[in-house]
Amino acid sequence: MAFGKFSRNDLTSKTPVSMADINVTPMVDVMLVLLVIFIITAPLLTQSIKLELPAAKSTASPDKPDTISLSFDARGQLFWGKVPISFRDLDLKLAEAAKKQPQPELQLRADKATRYDIIAQVMAAAQAQGLDKIGFVTDPASATSPSQSR
Repeated sequence: MAFGKFSRNDLTSKTPVSMADINVTPMVDVMLVLLVIFIITAPLLTQSIKLELPAAKSTASPDKPDTISLSFDARGQLFWGKVPISFRDLDLKLAEAAKKQPQPELQLRADKATRYDIIAQVMAAAQAQGLDKIGFVTDPASATSPSQSR
C-alpha cells in the first residue's frame, strides 16, 4: 500500500511503524510543474517566422563602375578587363586601385580549366596591396546543367 499498513495493533501501539513503500507523490508533483513550465516556455524559444516568399526570376546585376575585372583563360593568361597583363604589372595596377576611395571590388573570372594556384597568387597579391573586396564571377546554372541532373 502506498500509505503503509493500518491495523488495530498499529492504531493502539505507541511505537511508530516504518513505512516500506516509497512515496512518489512529491516527485510526480515536481515533474508536473516542470512539464507545465516547459510547455509554456517552448513556444517562446522559437525565433523563426513562417513566411511564404514569392518566387521571381531576376536578371544578373549590372557591373558597378568601381569594379576591376580580372580574367584567367585555360592556359593561365591574365587579363585586366580585356587587355592581357603580366604578373609584374599586376602588382602595380593593384596598388593603384587600392589607393582609390572607395576601394573597387575585384571580380575574378576564371575558366574551369584554370589552375587554382594561379588564382591563389592573384588573391594573395590583391590582399597584399590592401584590396579586401574580392568576388568570383560564375555563370548562372541552367536547367540542364550536369550538377542538377544528379
